[in-house]
Amino acid sequence: MLSEAEMRRGVDELARREPRFAAIGQPLMWARPPGFASLVHIMLEQQVSLASARAAFDRVRALADPLTAENLLALDDQQLRAAGFSRQKARYARALATAIVDGSLRLDALAGLDDDAVDRQLQAVPGIGPWTSAIYRLSALGRPDAWPAGDLAVRAAIAELWQLEALPSTAETMLRAEPWRPWRAIAARLLWKHYLGAAP
Repeated sequence: MLSEAEMRRGVDELARREPRFAAIGQPLMWARPPGFASLVHIMLEQQVSLASARAAFDRVRALADPLTAENLLALDDQQLRAAGFSRQKARYARALATAIVDGSLRLDALAGLDDDAVDRQLQAVPGIGPWTSAIYRLSALGRPDAWPAGDLAVRAAIAELWQLEALPSTAETMLRAEPWRPWRAIAARLLWKHYLGAAP
């Protein structure tokens, strides 16, 4: 789990390697508690604004209080739609909840696995792809090298800082981040801070 001290060390190291990072300053931890609720929240954030995802998360948490896999499965489609889930995200949230209830996914065991094994476990669930598993590793498991290569804000910040004519592809973002190992999760936080600071 990434500590504040490790975060400062990673920021200092990245600033030495890449001068563009030096001017951004200390980013936020953006940490979340590990578990089902955080993973549902991250799934809601797929391809929508953080504000709309947060609103849907708050509504479903109020409906299924506490937000557990069992309580989510007790909600019907109409309730999930009213909370702000699309039909697809309702299906994905149910698949996640079912995997937890039937034991095919044990979120409490992920902390003891390496990054590749965490990704394999999470991505076996419908609706969880590379971005979702990377964000979960970064924010809920505190992995220092988790890299959400396809993240739109990360790509936009890279395009601005490096003055690119277009957003870099996921593959290009992966290549650019290679020199930032083993601190790519901290690089992502720096890029998010820049993106949020530069956003209108």
